Amino acid sequence: MTPQAHHHGTEELCDAGLEIYGRALREGHLRTAEAAAAPCLIDNGMLHPTVEDLDRLEPVPPAVALQRLLRSSEDRVADERRRGQRMADLFEPLIRLGTHNAVGDDTPALRVLSSKERTMQAIEEAMAEAGSELLAIQPHDSHVTRRPEIMEEAMKRDQAFLDRGARVRALYQHTARHAPSALARYEQLTGDVEARTLDEVTDRLIVVDRTVAFIPASTDRSLALEVRHPALVAYFVNTFDRLWHLATPMHPQAVDPPTLNGITPRQRAIAALLVEGHTDTDIADRLGVNVRTARVHIAKLATTLGSESRAQLGYLIGQSGILDQAG
Repeated sequence: MTPQAHHHGTEELCDAGLEIYGRALREGHLRTAEAAAAPCLIDNGMLHPTVEDLDRLEPVPPAVALQRLLRSSEDRVADERRRGQRMADLFEPLIRLGTHNAVGDDTPALRVLSSKERTMQAIEEAMAEAGSELLAIQPHDSHVTRRPEIMEEAMKRDQAFLDRGARVRALYQHTARHAPSALARYEQLTGDVEARTLDEVTDRLIVVDRTVAFIPASTDRSLALEVRHPALVAYFVNTFDRLWHLATPMHPQAVDPPTLNGITPRQRAIAALLVEGHTDTDIADRLGVNVRTARVHIAKLATTLGSESRAQLGYLIGQSGILDQAG
């Protein structure tokens, strides 16, 4: 074993060291070269050069060597205890902060829900314990067909919630007005329930009794975040209330009557997104339509403004003043 390959703790004694130290005790001394395989013996003070001959190594008594190793071990333990105390002192204010942010002894302020099934289960549990209010923002996915059994279970859950005297307020995009499933839902539910629509809404949001909120935690919505921090829930409620007052009560009639200059509210919303630089796909997602429908609206807008290219359309939108009109 070479000195370069000799690695172990200072309070330990390797097999090579034990063999060489035992030989030194039996023979009374060793030459320096004979101890090269175990440099730990010199580092630990178990072998030391003699005054008369520096190349001659003599062993210290085993009892003395043991005391030195034990003292080294005790010093290491004391260092670890001091390090542990420093870490405890460092984290003590952070622990207080974490305790302050927690809603209860075993209820975290934020919790990641790892699947759509777990998210639905958490929402159902929150609604089962609640009895006051459900606020929901539900972006309409025109390309998603929900399974009938899922829709039926959601109807039963929401009707049971309403039957307990609670109220339901839901926000959708205007495209939901043309979705038979959405219209049928609010024709069948009875109680204090209302839905309204906007050209575009924020991402999905559910708030139960203004105490717990659920928001997406990944772009594919496979993960969700359960939020119980009072400040965050209050922020979500405030956002919902502001959108709610801007929204239009939902009914089967279309909500795109022409304005005085021939630009519909839907086209005006698309114009605003075009000026901001959004792609056709982004516009479709934000308005809850498919890309083909979005492009049809863009083409109609271009025809109305007399545009012959995408670049010219942006210029004509700015010159027309349609974005300055009130919605």
